[in-house]
Amino acid sequence: MKKNRDRNVIRALSMLSQFTLFLLVPILGMGALGWFLDRHFGTKWIAILFFFIGAVAGFRNIYRFAMSITNDGGTPDTSDESESVSEKKK
Repeated sequence: MKKNRDRNVIRALSMLSQFTLFLLVPILGMGALGWFLDRHFGTKWIAILFFFIGAVAGFRNIYRFAMSITNDGGTPDTSDESESVSEKKK
């Protein structure tokens, strides 16, 4: 019983860290790219625009991940595209 509970805690922490990465990586990446482009072109608005684009992409990642968890019963589905291709072949 304790082993099963420990496994659930580890799974929950893993999903929490994935949610965090799926949100932060696009925001920070697009923000950094926008900041670089602002410095390169001498503007002040590209970083703000890219930050919001990164935020939208991050929330889209979280939504897709959450939907894959709920559809699969608790484990993320990473092969949704390969399954649809194999189903089309049949």
